[in-house]
Amino acid sequence: MEYSHRYPAYPTQQVAAVLDSHIDSHRQAYNYTLYEYENVDADDIGSAYKHHYRLTDWKDEYPIFSEVNSKALQRTVTRFYQNLNGLSEQKQNGRKVGKLKWKSPKEFQSMTYSQSGFELKNTSGRRATLWLSKIGDIPIRYHREIPDEAAIKEVTIKKETTGDWFVSFGLETDDADLTEKPDVNSINTSNSVGLDLGILDYIHTSDGTTVDWLDLEDEYDRVRHDQRKLSRKEQGSNNYEKQRRKVAKVKRHIRRKVLDYQHKITTWLVREYDAVFVEDLDVKGMLEQSHNARNKQDAAWRQFITLLEYKADLYGCHVVQVEAAGTTKECAKCDVETAKPIWVREHSCPSCGFECDRDANAAMNVLQRGFSELGLGWPEDTPVETALPTDTHSVSAKRVIETGSPTLNEAAPAAE
Repeated sequence: MEYSHRYPAYPTQQVAAVLDSHIDSHRQAYNYTLYEYENVDADDIGSAYKHHYRLTDWKDEYPIFSEVNSKALQRTVTRFYQNLNGLSEQKQNGRKVGKLKWKSPKEFQSMTYSQSGFELKNTSGRRATLWLSKIGDIPIRYHREIPDEAAIKEVTIKKETTGDWFVSFGLETDDADLTEKPDVNSINTSNSVGLDLGILDYIHTSDGTTVDWLDLEDEYDRVRHDQRKLSRKEQGSNNYEKQRRKVAKVKRHIRRKVLDYQHKITTWLVREYDAVFVEDLDVKGMLEQSHNARNKQDAAWRQFITLLEYKADLYGCHVVQVEAAGTTKECAKCDVETAKPIWVREHSCPSCGFECDRDANAAMNVLQRGFSELGLGWPEDTPVETALPTDTHSVSAKRVIETGSPTLNEAAPAAE
C-alpha cells in the first residue's frame, strides 16, 4: 500500500534560495517536455520512459539541467506524462478537457526526488533532518514517526502560497501489514451503511445518524475582509505581498479545518462498519450549478471519498462507490421515481405510500445499490420500512471536532 506523511520544513534563507532555484529549473524542464511533446517528432518521445533518454542531450545543451539531481529531473518528466494521462482519462469518461499548458513560477512550486538523492537523518526526537542531493540539509518538524516497516520511495518538497515549506514522504508498506478485509460473502449486512452526502447535513447514514456541516462563516468573513484590504494595495509592492500571504494563510486554515473534519468522520466510518457505500458524485458538475456552490466546495466530496477509500485499506473495511443518479427520486421500497424540488425534505411515494426523510430514503437507496454492487442482495427478512431507524441521531460539528468521532459513547483515536 502506498501513502504519505507530511511535515513542516524550515530551510535556512540560503537553502531556501537554492530550493527556489532548483524548483524553477524543474519548472523549465516540465515546460520543455511539453514543448518537445508538441513540436518534436522523434521515436524517444511519447512516454516518460522514452523521454528520459533525452535528458543527457538536455544537459549538454542547457547546463541549468545539470545543476539539479538527475532522478528528480526524471521525475519531473514523469510528472508531465502523469498529467497527460489524467487528461486522457477524463476525456474517456466523457468530460470536456483542454490541453496542458506551460507552467508559470506561481503554478509550479514543488519538486520530487524519487528512489535516491535523499536521506532522512536524526529522527530520534521531535526534530529531524532531510538531506537532499545538490541542496543540503533541511530541518523538519518530525511530529510523527515513519513506521519501521514503511519504505520511503520518494520525497516531495513544496513551497506553499503562504511562503511556508513542507516535505512529503511517499511511503510503501507490504499489504500483509494491513488489516485484512472480510470476504465479501462474510460481510455483516446489518453492520453496513449507506451514505447520502447531504445538503442540510454533511452526511446522512442509512442507520439514522446525521452529521452537521462544519461552520466556516467566521473564516469566510475573515477572507472577505483580508481580500478587500488586498484589493487596495499596489500590486507588486511589499505591502501587497504581505497582505497576499495573510489571505493565503486564512484560506489554508479553511482547507486544513475541512481536512481535519473529514479525517475524523472517515476514521469513524471505517472503524465502525464492515462496509460503507457512498455515491459516486460528479463533483465538477455539482459545483457548476448555480445554487450552494461554495458549501459543496467546502464539503470537498472527492477528497472525502478518497480518504474513505484510503482508510478502508488500513482498517479492513469495504468501501464501494455506487451510481448516484436517482438516489433521491427513487423510492427505497418500490423503486418508483418521484421528482422532488430541492426544498422538499420528505419522501412520500405516490405508488406504495412509503414515507420517510428525503435523505434517509437516498441513504437507503445507496445501501441497496452497494449490496447489489457486491452481489449480496437485500436481506429478504428485512423489509425496507423496518430497516429504517425510527428516529434520527443528529451529531453537531462541534462534537466531531472535540471528540474526533460522531459516536455517543466514546471518542475515536486520532485520525490517521
